[in-house]
Amino acid sequence: AKRRFVEARSKLATAAGALGAVAVAGRFRRSRRPGGTGVASAWPRTVATAVAEVAEVAAVSLGEDGRFPGEFTPEPSPAFLAKRLEVWDRLYTQAQVDLDTRTKEPIQVTLPDGSIREGTSWTTTPLEIAEGISKRLASDAVVALVEYTGPVTDACAPCVAADGEEDEDEADDEATSKGQLWDLTRPLEGSCRLELIKFDDPRGRDTFWHSSSHVMGAALEAVYGGHLTIGPAVDGGFYYDMFLGDKRLSDADFPAIEKSVGELRKSDEPFQRLMISREDALELFASNPFKVDLIKRKVAPGSMTTAYRCGQLVDLCRGPHLPSTSRVKAFTVTKNSSAYWLASADNDSLQRIYGVSFPSDKLLKAHMKRLEEAKERDHRRVGKQQELFFFDAVVSPGSCFWTSHGARLYNRLQDLMRAEYRARGFDEVITPNIYSEELFKRSGHYQNYRDDMYGFKVEGKEWFLKPMNCPGHCVVFDSRPRSYKELPLRMASFGVLHRNELSGTLSGLTRVRRFQQDDAHIFCREDQIKDEVTAALSFVFDIYELFGFEFSLALSTRPKKALGSEELWERAEEQLRQALEGTGKPWSLNKGDGAFYGPKIDIKLQDALGRGHQCGTIQLDFQLPLRFNLRYQAEGTVAEETAAAPADGSAENGDTAPPLPPGYARPVILHRAILGSVERMLGVLCEHFGGKWPFWLSPRQCMVVPVSEDAFEYARYVKDALHTRGFHVEANFGDATLNKKIREAQVAQFNYILVVGENEEKEMSVNIRVRGEKKPVGTKSLAEFIEQIEDENQPRALKRPKGLAPFERSVSAS
Repeated sequence: AKRRFVEARSKLATAAGALGAVAVAGRFRRSRRPGGTGVASAWPRTVATAVAEVAEVAAVSLGEDGRFPGEFTPEPSPAFLAKRLEVWDRLYTQAQVDLDTRTKEPIQVTLPDGSIREGTSWTTTPLEIAEGISKRLASDAVVALVEYTGPVTDACAPCVAADGEEDEDEADDEATSKGQLWDLTRPLEGSCRLELIKFDDPRGRDTFWHSSSHVMGAALEAVYGGHLTIGPAVDGGFYYDMFLGDKRLSDADFPAIEKSVGELRKSDEPFQRLMISREDALELFASNPFKVDLIKRKVAPGSMTTAYRCGQLVDLCRGPHLPSTSRVKAFTVTKNSSAYWLASADNDSLQRIYGVSFPSDKLLKAHMKRLEEAKERDHRRVGKQQELFFFDAVVSPGSCFWTSHGARLYNRLQDLMRAEYRARGFDEVITPNIYSEELFKRSGHYQNYRDDMYGFKVEGKEWFLKPMNCPGHCVVFDSRPRSYKELPLRMASFGVLHRNELSGTLSGLTRVRRFQQDDAHIFCREDQIKDEVTAALSFVFDIYELFGFEFSLALSTRPKKALGSEELWERAEEQLRQALEGTGKPWSLNKGDGAFYGPKIDIKLQDALGRGHQCGTIQLDFQLPLRFNLRYQAEGTVAEETAAAPADGSAENGDTAPPLPPGYARPVILHRAILGSVERMLGVLCEHFGGKWPFWLSPRQCMVVPVSEDAFEYARYVKDALHTRGFHVEANFGDATLNKKIREAQVAQFNYILVVGENEEKEMSVNIRVRGEKKPVGTKSLAEFIEQIEDENQPRALKRPKGLAPFERSVSAS
């Protein structure tokens, strides 16, 4: 590597000498395009190539095994910070010189209320516009949304994001269908529409937390001197991953981090943005092999990316960010954990530090109060208290053991869905748990999902535990000839699924290896998509409203890497739009966020604590019908009787089905889940209700408490009467006092406590206490009470009609 470096520097010196340029100690001042965006095209190719070679060789890279090369001992305020700032200052100074050369022109900035403010391109900033309106607005604004109304020079310059682990389609993610999120201190480039966004807007909150992660990253570098990797905003705050070699962080480290963040906040360091070339980026982060890895994988030669500075921290980032560190008024570290680089157990282990921040102490205190309540409601805590489920990390990590009371919840949730299926025209099927590799090669999961599947060999053949239901449902559809008269065919299943989740990602019921889904696949014609999506949305609304969830809707459209024609996608997306519009509910657009096989509608629910959970989804799929060569006899045609040839699922794109014979058409598949996995939904419900289950779902509905031993016989009678009618009832025949028995039943969250004694026996009645009520609500006859709870035990689809409706023959129109 040293030899290559010397050779590359020699090439550069020779080329620069021919131009009369100067090279000193391997650091080169490069002519730049207007705006400071890279090596000038006027430079000879030999110079640009040499610069690139020097940058590539000088940067420290991860080893061939993807791990940090050699030993690493972190130390506070490491030497690489000063070297990095030296490079930053040089590049940033040049960028400011280039900015001064920009042609300044009058611009008009249109605000949401229609008013217009005058400004100057490449000079006026959104923050200056806000200050011209009011100091309070300038203080409260977090980020701007800018939509240019005319052509601008660099507003849409190609610039890839290099600040995330995922290999995603990245062409300046700032751009949205309604403009670009823009730093408040970044000069506007032309006339535009401008919206100033505050913390209470999700976009503002994400920007605030992302900026706070940089502030925390600066503290982590100063205190520990490790190598930062990524630091995104996430639900409930943000985190930063750092490589510290063998060092591990703990709760005891939190005060030092918070102290360093406080010092940086008080220093009021500005956030500075810089657009840089690949070579600039490699030079900036030459000492951090993880950043070098991101740059080499994500920023192609000749491409640009962006970086930000706050204090001593310089990091790859797409932005936008706060004006300065002083905006972070309240901050705390919330927890820490370990993580793997690129989420692979084969790579280095990183220390992940989580934090949360707010623009005021009041908001932070309210948030911490919610966290305490969330801790009390944690499904793992409630599950243990109520003896619903448990995990054994030795015998089956990531797979839940359900007790008898937990199984009542599990089965009741499935009973609800089965009753709804009957009412909505779904047919339940049962498919195998084990499939040969041929099925998953045909579906494409073998090629793209194999590492997440559990496989084994039998008699020299590879088999897999089923990780999803859709391939099996395609086999069911294809088991005999189908006609248009059968469509839509709504197929449902509660099949047991297994996915090979990394051990570090397992988390109670929310991330498991063994689970069941309320999975359904609707096989329909293209012209039936809108009606089926409308019906699916109605199904989702009914279930979520039953549980008392708030929820939001989002349409995710065609991504850059998509299969199928644009015309097909446009028709499908339009039908989804019409279905969403027909609900009368607000929805948002996630442009380019659809699955590669079709557009989708994501439904994100909110629990009682206002936390979001992604459970429900409705996805269109054009590709599985092709991979499995699914077909049906079309209306008004005479189909040729030919056996369906299997599709060739070996091709990567799967678009290899043989041509349809005359008289046949291809169905579309609608993937639909409402609960998601039963496990995850029960975890969400556990925290949503705080363990206080509604009567129809409760695993502990009634507790019978006799006032004395003389009442035991009548207590058994009451218990048996409820049990034979299907209620979950228990009786306490212990030696404890009456008050203690009642208190134990209240703590166990029984919905009803039925106290019985001599008077109740004489009147065939029960004295009723309701969960949450301090005093008894009264006495009812046992028959009246049973009638009352039978009605409570049957929400909607679970209700069975009483008696027969009168039959009336319909009268024909003629």
